[in-house]
Amino acid sequence: MKKNVLILFFILFSYSIFAIDVKNVEPAFWWAGMKNTELQVLLYGDNIVKSEVSITAKSTKIKEVVKLENANYILLYLDLSGATPEKFDIILQEGKQKKVIPYEIKERKQGSSQRVGFNASDVLYLIMPDRFANGDPSNDAIPGMRESKVDRNGQYTRHGGDFKGVSDHLDYIHDLGVTAIWFNPVLENDMKEGSYHGYASTDYYKVDRRFGTNQEFVDLVDKVHTKGMKVVMDMIFNHCGSEHYFFTDRPSRDWFNFPDKYVQTSYKTMSQFDPHASNFDKKLSADGWFVETMPDLNQRNPHVAKYLIQNSIWWIEYSGIDGIRQDTHPYADYDMMAQWCKEVTEEYPDFNIVGETWLNNNVGVAFWQKDSKLAHPKNSYLRSVMDFPLTDIMNSAFDQETTDWGQGFSRIHEYLAQDIVYANTMELLIFLDNHDTSRFYKKEEDTSNLNRYKQALAFLLTTRGIPQIYYGTEILMAADKSEGDGYLRRDFPGGWAGDKVNAFEAKDRTPNQNEAFDYTRKLLNWRKGNEVIAKGTLKQFVPYNGVYAYERKYNNRSVVVILSGSDSEKTISLERYKEILPKSQAKDIISGNTISLGETLTISPRKVLILEF
Repeated sequence: MKKNVLILFFILFSYSIFAIDVKNVEPAFWWAGMKNTELQVLLYGDNIVKSEVSITAKSTKIKEVVKLENANYILLYLDLSGATPEKFDIILQEGKQKKVIPYEIKERKQGSSQRVGFNASDVLYLIMPDRFANGDPSNDAIPGMRESKVDRNGQYTRHGGDFKGVSDHLDYIHDLGVTAIWFNPVLENDMKEGSYHGYASTDYYKVDRRFGTNQEFVDLVDKVHTKGMKVVMDMIFNHCGSEHYFFTDRPSRDWFNFPDKYVQTSYKTMSQFDPHASNFDKKLSADGWFVETMPDLNQRNPHVAKYLIQNSIWWIEYSGIDGIRQDTHPYADYDMMAQWCKEVTEEYPDFNIVGETWLNNNVGVAFWQKDSKLAHPKNSYLRSVMDFPLTDIMNSAFDQETTDWGQGFSRIHEYLAQDIVYANTMELLIFLDNHDTSRFYKKEEDTSNLNRYKQALAFLLTTRGIPQIYYGTEILMAADKSEGDGYLRRDFPGGWAGDKVNAFEAKDRTPNQNEAFDYTRKLLNWRKGNEVIAKGTLKQFVPYNGVYAYERKYNNRSVVVILSGSDSEKTISLERYKEILPKSQAKDIISGNTISLGETLTISPRKVLILEF
């Protein structure tokens, strides 16, 4: 009897050692009826390369089985050209050992491909989930994750914000008047430290458990939609986190750039369009790692490219998002990123992607936009790019006395006069600040100057492009990048139980904060659904006598904006502006007053007028 028990134990022990163990199946499911009918299923487990692969599907076929250098990976390419929704098994077999993996090709939601992406009719509200609001303290620390503690006093530690925190304050966001929410990355960042910002993904198919679950993210997107708003998801194709199993157990040597040792990027992405650039500089800027904890993915590897492209489409279809913001867009391979944008657009014709194109000049930014003449015959197929040069100008122009040459609003005028370099100026993402820049107000004491804020916001919300507002801007949150990136991403006051101040409520805001909030709310709700701003042409006048004026016009309606760039009162002749002043009076939407438009107009120091015709 004892001998039989030992034999049985040995058999079971041997089976447990040699049993086929599959740790990851990515993606876990897919959909029938997609335009691209090739599906890559990545299988990861201990020494699974020896297994034979088959499927029990009726309408789905195996196209190719790819076994990589690393024996722990198998890439299964499936042909879905004739696939219908069905459940089947993926079977891995090695001798008598067998692993059965349930799989499903789902039915697509009706109308999924017809979703409307974000555009110039929208205003994006940028939220860093860890720093906005903590709705569920129970998920602050997750046992087993590498960074498990919460410390709200630390710049670079987890603070505990989550999906429920955002969900609990959707009424505040909606009431403010924005029409879309852009979330900084929400995917798992199981890193030892500094994981709060989300830019070092360690799992491309799971949200970070400290924010919530995949289903909770889907529920949040649905809830945002019920309030008539859209969701933009931050993605990162250039790199992953160094704790991702792709890096700790690399599928193949060419899965990453510079595989032998850490080589940092030069950050000089102008090398990608410089006609005189050396091959050395091009390679270093695109293939170098962003930082040592973010290894650089090789998008020229077709399996890597397929994985990334497919992952983004999975999130679009699964979660219902309306747009993507792609981090460090110019640092990845140009051709692969173009193919990605093209494939997403083929699946979702009106979906929008904005790339982070952080360059200091409009030529550099324009190169990356879809249909850019500067990139011809190449095409990035990237609809939207981020107008960083305008951000730099706006952060000083509203402080300067406007002169006829090179100061104040003359700098804005001159920059917009160069819009000829852009393929589509209405698809530019424009912003005063974001999570990587100093806030529009660097110091708390500067926020007393509300004229600066009011003029800047009025310009941001009435010029060409797609405006984005960083959370807390509406309550005059201030921060200087020189004090640390974590300082730029401080907690929204009132987002945590026990906060002494709750800035979500008017009663807890200072008079200045309430004035800024009410002004922002008024402009945003006026802009919502305004076709003149969303679709209208832009005509601007050379700043004269310290005053800058421009018109937005659509069909027979127009909006005229007049900005004083002077610290002294100005009286201007309206003769020079008569082509945009069809009537002798107009309503100023800010004050609600009727403004008489005779021969002259006297405008107070740093005043802004928004006139509707």
